[in-house]
Amino acid sequence: MPGQVAQAPVETTGTARSALLTVGVEEEFLLVDPHTGAAVPAVDLVMAQVPAELRGQVEREFQTSQIEIGSPPGLELSSIRHSLGVLRAALADAAERAGVRVLAIGTGPVDGPVPPVVDKPRFDRMIERFRLLVPGPGNNGMHVHVGVPDAETGVQVLNHVRPWLPVLHAVTANSPFSAGVDTGYASWRSIEWERWPSVAPTPWLESHEHYERLIRQLIASGVMLDEGMLYWYARLSAKYPTVEIRIGDVCPSVDDTVLVAALVRALVSTAMADIEADRPAIRTDHHLLVAAHWRAAHDGLEGDGVDLTTGDLRPAWTLLDDLVDRLRPALDRHGDLTEVTDLLGALRRHGSGAARQRAVYARTGRLTDVVADVARQTRGT
Repeated sequence: MPGQVAQAPVETTGTARSALLTVGVEEEFLLVDPHTGAAVPAVDLVMAQVPAELRGQVEREFQTSQIEIGSPPGLELSSIRHSLGVLRAALADAAERAGVRVLAIGTGPVDGPVPPVVDKPRFDRMIERFRLLVPGPGNNGMHVHVGVPDAETGVQVLNHVRPWLPVLHAVTANSPFSAGVDTGYASWRSIEWERWPSVAPTPWLESHEHYERLIRQLIASGVMLDEGMLYWYARLSAKYPTVEIRIGDVCPSVDDTVLVAALVRALVSTAMADIEADRPAIRTDHHLLVAAHWRAAHDGLEGDGVDLTTGDLRPAWTLLDDLVDRLRPALDRHGDLTEVTDLLGALRRHGSGAARQRAVYARTGRLTDVVADVARQTRGT
């Protein structure tokens, strides 16, 4: 249930094929006991230790075991990297001063009591209506905002990006363990998150009016309290001129986050170029799209994924390579191609976040070692 990072408008010089788009990132983290690795309700203690000059970029999240940061929007990946690096390091220091650890992880790997929800009237209303949907220690995602010129264009972008989001879902898989066991999924957060009735792939949208009508109808149905509970995997920001891609687990390292941010921006940019050229979006069957996202959550990047252009099952890495080839002109236009190529090479060598966690556990047999390794990646050391 993230807040919104303030976003600058899209740069609109030139056509959609030449425009440079702003990008900003929100990341949610888990607070855990440094000895046991279990989630702890320590957000107030940690917030009190955050340096005053950074508090505008750090927020409480839904549960008291969670905390969120947001990067300022920008055109350069280097500025996103710098902001996230500073915020993560400051948050890790604040957590240590408060006697806890901060983890960039999709959900808690170690069993323990469920931390309470943050005391806010809106959250109280959510609990009153939806009751036992709160799933354990806390679900931690990453949300990437990309500037678009107007809402109508944004809705068309949502249609164009739908078939490619399962690939990014697989890239970000970073939660294989829950309650002390390997769940068999690369992203268990995704499975828990789907308990909420408004979590779903973005539907095919005919127009911005259709988008707004669906929101009104969903609120009237009772599955959402307000527009903030529109938990589609891609949506328009209710406050800023951005498309928000919100499918992934929070990534373990800044490198992983920067890679995903670059790919998301290039995906939106490519969609805008297709719209300008009157190239139609792929109208993927909804149930096949659901299947592709389930497969991404199950297998992650190390298994297979559904090719939504054909319906066939293919290696997830092959699907990612195909997506990068599709995005190459947009990556090059934004000056991101070299960095993305390097980051993809590192991802191929080290594996996804889920694969890294499983590798540590295979070596030591201790989830506390998994927690320590995720904490190291979170800080960036």
